[in-house]
Amino acid sequence: MPFIVIVEDDTFLAQMYASKLTLEGYRVSIAPDGERGWQMIERERPDLVLLDILMPKMDGFAVLEKIRRSMSTQNIPVILLTNMSQKKDVERGLALGANDYLIKSHFIPTEVLGKIRKLLGEDEAGN
Repeated sequence: MPFIVIVEDDTFLAQMYASKLTLEGYRVSIAPDGERGWQMIERERPDLVLLDILMPKMDGFAVLEKIRRSMSTQNIPVILLTNMSQKKDVERGLALGANDYLIKSHFIPTEVLGKIRKLLGEDEAGN
């Protein structure tokens, strides 16, 4: 059962994604800010991270930099899921090593699930 960490300060959104992923058979933990997210990622080494950018304590770009710099976490797939849609933000996120960059308002949870499955090497049914 793949393990996903959601780093998101919007409680409603984090719970919505956690519920969807749990129903699809994933194990999920939520971190409400970047600092706790990084600690959780470093400690628990998830199979994938869903990461917001604008958060308290440490933004998603800083968390992503830490993930990519650490030998123990550098290969964990990271999807940036954010409202920041400026071209420069997308380019920065991808340059820092995000595997994908999704604008929250452009994707429904089912589409995000498809991106997660693809990054985890699963088929549409989750196998």
